[in-house]
Amino acid sequence: MRLGFRRPGLGAGANEHSIRGSCSWILVFTMAQRSGLEDPERYLFVDRAVIYNPATQADWTAKKLVWIPSERHGFEAASIKEERGDEVMVELAENGKKAMVNKDDIQKMNPPKFSKVEDMAELTCLNEASVLHNLKDRYYSGLIYTYSGLFCVVINPYKNLPIYSENIIEMYRGKKRHEMPPHIYAISESAYRCMLQDREDQSILCTGESGAGKTENTKKVIQYLAHVASSHKGRKDHNIPESPKPVKHQGELERQLLQANPILESFGNAKTVKNDNSSRFGKFIRINFDVTGYIVGANIETYLLEKSRAVRQAKDERTFHIFYQLLSGAGEHLKSDLLLEGFNNYRFLSNGYIPIPGQQDKDNFQETMEAMHIMGFSHEEILSMLKVVSSVLQFGNISFKKERNTDQASMPENTAAQKLCHLLGMNVMEFTRAILTPRIKVGRDYVQKAQTKEQADFAVEALAKATYERLFRWLVHRINKALDRTKRQGASFIGILDIAGFEIFELNSFEQLCINYTNEKLQQLFNHTMFILEQEEYQREGIEWNFIDFGLDLQPCIDLIERPANPPGVLALLDEECWFPKATDKTFVEKLVQEQGSHSKFQKPRQLKDKADFCIIHYAGKVDYKADEWLMKNMDPLNDNVATLLHQSSDRFVAELWKDVDRIVGLDQVTGMTETAFGSAYKTKKGMFRTVGQLYKESLTKLMATLRNTNPNFVRCIIPNHEKRAGKLDPHLVLDQLRCNGVLEGIRICRQGFPNRIVFQEFRQRYEILTPNAIPKGFMDGKQACERMIRALELDPNLYRIGQSKIFFRAGVLAHLEEERDLKITDIIIFFQAVCRGYLARKAFAKKQQQLSALKVLQRNCAAYLKLRHWQWWRVFTKVKPLLQVTRQEEELQAKDEELLKVKEKQTKVEGELEEMERKHQQLLEEKNILAEQLQAETELFAEAEEMRARLAAKKQELEEILHDLESRVEEEEERNQILQNEKKKMQAHIQDLEEQLDEEEGARQKLQLEKVTAEAKIKKMEEEILLLEDQNSKFIKEKKLMEDRIAECSSQLAEEEEKSKNLAKIRNKQEVMISDLEERLKKEEKTRQELEKAKRKLDGETTDLQDQIAELQAQIDELKIQLAKKEEELQGALARGDDETLHKNNALKVVRELQAQIAELQEDFESEKASRNKAEKQKRDLSEELEALKTELEDTLDTTAAQQELRTKREQEVAELKKALEEETKNHEAQIQDMRQRHATALEELSEQLEQAKRFKANLEKNKQGLETDNKELACEVKVLQQVKAESEHKRKKLDAQVQELHAKVSEGDRLRVELAEKANKLQNELDNVSTLLEEAEKKGIKFAKDAAGLESQLQDTQELLQEETRQKLNLSSRIRQLEEEKNSLQEQQEEEEEARKNLEKQVLALQSQLTDTKKKVDDDLGTIESLEEAKKKLLKDMEALSQRLEEKALAYDKLEKTKNRLQQELDDLMVDLDHQRQIVSNLEKKQKKFDQLLAEEKNVSARYAEERDRAEAEAREKETKALSLARALEEALEAKEEFERQNKQLRTDMEDLMSSKDDVGKNVHELEKSKRALEQQVEEMRTQLEELEDELQATEDAKLRLEVNMQAMKAQFERDLQTRDEQNEEKKRLLIKQVRELEAELEDERKQRALAVASKKKMEIDLKDLEAQIEAANKARDEVIKQLRKLQAQMKDYQRELEEARASRDEIFAQSKESEKKLKSLEAEILQLQEELASSERARRHAEQERDELADEIANSASGKSALLDEKRRLEARIAQLEEELEEEQSNMELLNDRFRKTTLQVDTLNTELAAERSAAQKSDNARQQLERQNKELKAKLQELEGAVKSKFKATISALEAKIGQLEEQLEQEAKERAAANKLVRRTEKKLKEIFMQVEDERRHADQYKEQMEKANARMKQLKRQLEEAEEEATRANASRRKLQRELDDATEANEGLSREVSTLKNRLRRGGPISFSSSRSGRRQLHIEGASLELSDDDTESKTSDVNETQPPQSE
Repeated sequence: MRLGFRRPGLGAGANEHSIRGSCSWILVFTMAQRSGLEDPERYLFVDRAVIYNPATQADWTAKKLVWIPSERHGFEAASIKEERGDEVMVELAENGKKAMVNKDDIQKMNPPKFSKVEDMAELTCLNEASVLHNLKDRYYSGLIYTYSGLFCVVINPYKNLPIYSENIIEMYRGKKRHEMPPHIYAISESAYRCMLQDREDQSILCTGESGAGKTENTKKVIQYLAHVASSHKGRKDHNIPESPKPVKHQGELERQLLQANPILESFGNAKTVKNDNSSRFGKFIRINFDVTGYIVGANIETYLLEKSRAVRQAKDERTFHIFYQLLSGAGEHLKSDLLLEGFNNYRFLSNGYIPIPGQQDKDNFQETMEAMHIMGFSHEEILSMLKVVSSVLQFGNISFKKERNTDQASMPENTAAQKLCHLLGMNVMEFTRAILTPRIKVGRDYVQKAQTKEQADFAVEALAKATYERLFRWLVHRINKALDRTKRQGASFIGILDIAGFEIFELNSFEQLCINYTNEKLQQLFNHTMFILEQEEYQREGIEWNFIDFGLDLQPCIDLIERPANPPGVLALLDEECWFPKATDKTFVEKLVQEQGSHSKFQKPRQLKDKADFCIIHYAGKVDYKADEWLMKNMDPLNDNVATLLHQSSDRFVAELWKDVDRIVGLDQVTGMTETAFGSAYKTKKGMFRTVGQLYKESLTKLMATLRNTNPNFVRCIIPNHEKRAGKLDPHLVLDQLRCNGVLEGIRICRQGFPNRIVFQEFRQRYEILTPNAIPKGFMDGKQACERMIRALELDPNLYRIGQSKIFFRAGVLAHLEEERDLKITDIIIFFQAVCRGYLARKAFAKKQQQLSALKVLQRNCAAYLKLRHWQWWRVFTKVKPLLQVTRQEEELQAKDEELLKVKEKQTKVEGELEEMERKHQQLLEEKNILAEQLQAETELFAEAEEMRARLAAKKQELEEILHDLESRVEEEEERNQILQNEKKKMQAHIQDLEEQLDEEEGARQKLQLEKVTAEAKIKKMEEEILLLEDQNSKFIKEKKLMEDRIAECSSQLAEEEEKSKNLAKIRNKQEVMISDLEERLKKEEKTRQELEKAKRKLDGETTDLQDQIAELQAQIDELKIQLAKKEEELQGALARGDDETLHKNNALKVVRELQAQIAELQEDFESEKASRNKAEKQKRDLSEELEALKTELEDTLDTTAAQQELRTKREQEVAELKKALEEETKNHEAQIQDMRQRHATALEELSEQLEQAKRFKANLEKNKQGLETDNKELACEVKVLQQVKAESEHKRKKLDAQVQELHAKVSEGDRLRVELAEKANKLQNELDNVSTLLEEAEKKGIKFAKDAAGLESQLQDTQELLQEETRQKLNLSSRIRQLEEEKNSLQEQQEEEEEARKNLEKQVLALQSQLTDTKKKVDDDLGTIESLEEAKKKLLKDMEALSQRLEEKALAYDKLEKTKNRLQQELDDLMVDLDHQRQIVSNLEKKQKKFDQLLAEEKNVSARYAEERDRAEAEAREKETKALSLARALEEALEAKEEFERQNKQLRTDMEDLMSSKDDVGKNVHELEKSKRALEQQVEEMRTQLEELEDELQATEDAKLRLEVNMQAMKAQFERDLQTRDEQNEEKKRLLIKQVRELEAELEDERKQRALAVASKKKMEIDLKDLEAQIEAANKARDEVIKQLRKLQAQMKDYQRELEEARASRDEIFAQSKESEKKLKSLEAEILQLQEELASSERARRHAEQERDELADEIANSASGKSALLDEKRRLEARIAQLEEELEEEQSNMELLNDRFRKTTLQVDTLNTELAAERSAAQKSDNARQQLERQNKELKAKLQELEGAVKSKFKATISALEAKIGQLEEQLEQEAKERAAANKLVRRTEKKLKEIFMQVEDERRHADQYKEQMEKANARMKQLKRQLEEAEEEATRANASRRKLQRELDDATEANEGLSREVSTLKNRLRRGGPISFSSSRSGRRQLHIEGASLELSDDDTESKTSDVNETQPPQSE
């Protein structure tokens, strides 16, 4: 067994052999495993650590990396530096070089997250560069398999990879496709699993170029299926033996399946330049499986074997492997049997023996023989096959020679023929006769036709090709027979298609058409199935999607190739041409162009020089086809004489190969053969044969039908380079293959849907950082979380779809999200770093502070010690102090106190433990109760479950019974099924027989059709003959009638003649004398006539000579005419080109005019821009003044805090940035205008040059044309003169003949007797006959002349008229006889006339001779002119060449334009998609508006609910307050008791001290003291218990209070969150609207640039003062309306205030005074808010008025635009008629008009400024009013302070807190006012821009009627957006108002709580004053609050500080 691969395919080395059998596979993989050099996972899995590197991610975001085209690498990475119009400056990432690139050529780059992605459909930027880069990265990493949607793209590695072992197979076995990395095994596994699960047939389609690895991948698929589905693994019952013979191997079928491949490879594969083991045929391997999934059989179908390779091969290529294997591996005995020779002795082995590196043909031959034995081939079959192979080689050794005298071929040596006949079992003599002189049927007889050398060679080659093809077909049939298992029934199958991919060569033939046609069909199947799967997934995920069938995109191209009729396609036309005699390839092409010339996918060759005949635009590109020998290839003719000999061969095998000899195209069908090509006119053999095209089309339709019934899996193989080098990838080659393989087509389709998809969990995990507050804490479903995130991200709904398990995105969305995520992460990390650094700095600072304080303490102590150490009293004090007993007593007391404290601590601990135990006990009791309840529930459930179980058991029994019945039924059905299957087989056999009969019937039908066609033709001919006969019959009837009339006339004439004869008899006597005289005269006349006849003969001779000369001249004239015609054609062509050039010139002139108009418009735009800039500058100054005023006001009103300063600096920066942006825009604008001017100037120069050239060329052409026309006219005149002369001579000759005849007639009439008269009449008749002969001769000459001077129809008509006159003369002879007497007198005169005529004739002859000499001279002149014409022709040819060069250049430019057009088309598609997005956005915004209204309503409901909850909370608080008061009273009582006890305690202590002092009485009173001590201890314990109870109650109240506070704070936080979210939503909506406005502005600007045909600046300044007055009036009216609305709003505000007051009135009497003060304060705040809202509303009113004013101005401008449009048209017409000077004058007048309008606009600006000043004054008044209100506020505050003095001290803290809050609220208000002002300014700017845009759009509308509707829609859209903006602002204000209300209410609640807390704190203080006991519970509570939220920390800190103050005052009291 030979190891390795057969050719450099996937996983195969370039120099390795094909794998033979499963054993060889195992050996290879064990070898790979043993080597252990490489880890297979390295070639399968991607290193994710490299991909998720944050450095690369940051690099990608920072540099704005993109792809730019590169000649070397296909595409290179670069970063965008700056944009310059249509071009972009980029810096290459590799070397840092800078380059300018067109915007169209740039392609987006994917984030590093998508690097080496396994499925390219997941790429967010789907473009050619990204696909190529991904494949390249994976290939260089050793990853050769990559998914692209449905495709598995495979790149040939050209080396052995360890990824095909059994371990790998086991690794992929049973796994889903997405669970494992891409592999051919994954595709095979998914196909196998789908087949088993879905019971659906599968197919795997492998396509690609030669050498890409198709065959190797099919082998891998078969290997995998043989391993996974082998029948010998665990199969015992099903394995029915096929025959009584013992089975050699368990897996024989799988082994045979694997061994079928080497046999097919040796007979069907060959070495090519690209590939050492190239499959030269397509195959479809169908592997059948049973129900359990085991292989039960296989079948192979083949397509398009390249049989021509058996005859000839290209350089460095081999024929099929079997020839070399046979010659190398055959033994001596076999060689002698097969008559084999050396390699160089065979002509069909073109290049001799070419070895394949790393292969031995001898070993391969042995392996092939072994494979044949395994397949069950008999020895006889193998020998006969090899005989046929040897005979094919022998065909090539037959040589023919051409005989000397004839073209006939002969065979000088017949040794090769003898060998051939021996091998094929034929007679040599018959074979040579059949080759050299075959019998051909001509009519009904057979004729032996001698063959030429070329024909004989062709016949031999055709026979060799046909023999090999039949052998290959038989071999495939035999393998199918071996693999077919009839007893093991196949349930389903997997088909593996290995077929050539799309082919585009320089010139493509019939074979390429067939291959490309197949690939079109396969691509259509892919498109169809891909989007069906996509759409199924969308349906499965529940996504809204309009179904699209992308398969229809390729239908026009397929129809062009395969359509049978209306109009017929390429194949149908080819078959049709094969039926017709005298058809050639040229006629086929002409017919094709005629039928399909207008087809969108069909193109004619552009130039005459093109080698291609026609061009078809396939999905992979444009393919040029050359139609040489297509008819021969389609017919595939053979020598039927040899074919019959082969059919009658003595060798049974050969006879079987040639059994269908009736179906071939024979030599008698190929008639009219030429010497070079085997003829092209065919006569079909009565429909017996079928063309190659028909057969291929049928097989393809069958294949497509089977593939459509399967579930297809697509594998696309790609060749990385043509050098067979590992690790090298040619990007352009790979891109071409991706295009041809349909990968890019698939990606294009993928882009239409949602290519990127992410599982919910991954999306949440990765992008939750972008929406931090969107998802609440706790568990949430993934779908809901994603929906919330998407809402928070505010993505356009068209960009995503949320399914059941995944979220789907359009292309490019994920890249955008990645960018945002990176930015967010960078922000977070920066913030984190800042916090860390701050923390470390603060820590270091604190440490240093502590060190400082410690140092100070040390220094102070040291200084004190140094002062005291030498003081004597200090020394005494230090020595005496330890000796004193008092100090010891104090120490003892301290020790006792410490012990007491420890005991107390223990006691508190024990009490705490007791409480905990009690609490736990209660909890356990509760749990016990709960468990008891659960137990009861469980017992009930158990009872129910028992009942259910009983029911289910009953049901189970019933179901088991039903199951048994069903099983029995199933068995019966299986038996029936087997019976039916047997019947099916019989039916199939019957169907096959019927199909054969059908084929025969089809042949007979075709015969009948042919006969029918011939019969119809005959019938038509017969009908035509009948019609002709009927016409003739009618003519004869008419003639008969005429003859009868004539007979009647003759009878009447006879009667008259008889009467006349009687009279003549009388006169005869008189005339006899006269006759005698006349006879004498007659004799004289006869002599003269004879002389005349001699002269006439001479003249006839001369005329014949002249005619010959004239004929020669005519021939010369014809030649000249032909040349003239050619010249005229050339002239016409040149004229056509001239016309084209004139058209181009006119177009260019038009373009120039348009450009000039554009320049003028641009200049006017520039001027308008200048004016607008001046306006903007003025407005800027005004704004700066306003800013300064506002600054001063702000400085007066606001405290200059750090935040305000930052805001100011920010605004100043924004102003500076805006200034810079304005300056940059102006600079850019000026630069663009200069560029435009330069471009226009260059374009004008080029066009002027082209115009001059065209004019020169036209002038030359016109000169040449005039010269030719003059020559033509002269020649025509000469011809006419000659024809006139000829006609006159003939006319005179005829006159003379007629006169002679008349003389004869008169003489004959002179006879008296009728007999003599009759004789004379007969003579005259004879003479007439002679004359008629002469006339006929003259007619012949006339016909000659007519032929010579073709086209002169007038002369022919003259001759015809003369002929008619002569016939009339013949008829009127009898009447002329009567007039003889009258004409006697005129005879003499006639004689004289004849003499004169003779003289004239002589003169004419002389004149003719002179004319002849003139014509000769003219002919010489003509020759001269011809020479000059030839020179002119040469010049024209040169011009033609120059023009062709220009055409080529233009074609190149056209190609470039087409590329750009394609790119633009793609961008247009994207833009159209974006447009749809925008439209959807608008609709979504409207929906959002409605939703927002609903949300508002819901929020109002929620606020109402919250108000109710607040009321409840307040009620609860009141109840708890009452409880607290009662407890406080109890506490006070307890405290009083405690104080009494403490006094008693003190007294006792004093007693104790007295006792201690009095030592003497100690012993006596010890007992009494102990008693008193015990009593006191009991009292203390009682007090403690009471205290503990009180503390517990206090603790409960405090806990309740804390809970209330927590709830309130939570509610407050929730309110704040809700308000913040609403504010954010409003702001985001605002931003969205502003974005949309900006986008619309951009769109409008683009439209303005594209359609800038109108002069905008001229019409802007035509507004008069009257219009302004009208606008001001309208504005005043609008103002009044706005004031009314304001009043309404004020009324609403009052209502709201009433509601508020009612809410406040519902509070308790305890807080009445505080509420009154708060009401006053809040009423003041409300007034301030009202004033601010009035301010804002006034500003809004002003803006609204300005808008209406602008709209009115626009309408006036519209009304003026109609007039101006008419004026413009008039001006244009005048400009066309008038000269340049008049245009200049008009320009000057226009300038003056512009100046006038400019003045008017300045006046308008002044008026606007005055209005602005008025508005400012109003704003100042409102500010003054606000300041007054603030002053009043301050005064009220002062009054409040006075009141506060009167109010109790406990409300001071509340008022100060309220004041602080008021200050905060004021600051917030001011900030909001500032933000609103900034927003208003932005809105004003946008509105101004919008107004300008509207003006421009309306100006454009005047000149472009087409775009009116679009612009009106845009205006309507903009107005809607404005309204939405205003509504959104109003809603925002409403929301703010509601927020403020809620805030106030919350503040009230918090203040109430604070009051409570203060009272509690006072109670605490009172308690603490009583004793040193400290309550730890409050601290713990405080800690809990601190944990709960930072918002509560402040209040607690305040309380802590107050308590700490109290505690600080307590210790001395306690002591």
